[in-house]
Amino acid sequence: MAELKAVLFDVDFTLARPGPELGPDGYVRAGTRYGLTLDPSRYEAARGAALVDLHRHPELEHDDEIWFRFTERIIRGMGGEADSAYACAVEITRGWERHENFDIYDDVPETFAALRGAGLLIGLVSNSARDVREFALHHALDIDAGISSFHHGRTKPHASIFRAVLDLLDVEAAEAAMVGDQLADDVEGASAIGMRAILLDREGLHPGFEPRIADLAELLPQLGLQA
Repeated sequence: MAELKAVLFDVDFTLARPGPELGPDGYVRAGTRYGLTLDPSRYEAARGAALVDLHRHPELEHDDEIWFRFTERIIRGMGGEADSAYACAVEITRGWERHENFDIYDDVPETFAALRGAGLLIGLVSNSARDVREFALHHALDIDAGISSFHHGRTKPHASIFRAVLDLLDVEAAEAAMVGDQLADDVEGASAIGMRAILLDREGLHPGFEPRIADLAELLPQLGLQA
């Protein structure tokens, strides 16, 4: 196995969780601005139904329209059956671009410090419309490189977005590990180009999968490093 030189991270639900403006209460507040009365108790079921209908772009191109329509389905599932549902969905989706709408998980700063102490480079690779370098700066995350699908043009698991970050770090795929919460996007995408890939399963959704960690406190031992 090649010497480990860098660790790449997914962002959403790996390093950061969305705040209340991107959850059911935020939907209700946004709906009010568009004349919609939304029921927050219907959010989870509506989001689950929208996920069933969610399909990635056939060429893995970044396409905001996919997320506008996904969010619109949630709004309508919460009772927002009106023409203004789409405009409301655009506003809510754009909220995912705002750095202040996210909270960093408690285990992130210590993990990043430990990786730095081990002499490793850190990169971010995100399926989002955010500038992840500015996101890292906003949240005081010390990184060496970062790319979002909006700026790159392709989404994970496309090989090119992983390679673009590796090129910025000047490391080979075999010299890097990828950590993320999505099997297809993060684990399978990174593994396909020869990276080590570790599933971060904060919700315990994939108990039988390996390699898997429940939180970032388990990452260094998984990488063969000492905390």
